[in-house]
Amino acid sequence: MLERTKRPRTEVIHFIGPAKKVEELRKYAAKLGLKEAGDSIPWRDAFPEFKENEVGTTLSGYRHREGLTQIQLAEATGIPQRHISEMENGKRIIGVVSAKKLATALHCDHRRLL
Repeated sequence: MLERTKRPRTEVIHFIGPAKKVEELRKYAAKLGLKEAGDSIPWRDAFPEFKENEVGTTLSGYRHREGLTQIQLAEATGIPQRHISEMENGKRIIGVVSAKKLATALHCDHRRLL
């Protein structure tokens, strides 16, 4: 029977000292297989809930940025409101033609919606 295993605890450390010694320490740490912790992380790691529907979230974000409702966006693009809702919820793929219409109304690059 397999036992549950825990992931090893990760520690973040900071060093203060002469630049030459800190650089030596960095090189030694890299040899040990350690990575430097940056001040920032990729947004996809910070918000994993958006990974599954990145395009829909992007569409919704652009729409909110412009202060439009789905109905107003539908009127501006000629795309039915139901389709816009489905696109935002990841239930409908945004085609190139629709992406160009949406991008024109939302003042963005259509490639962001593909």
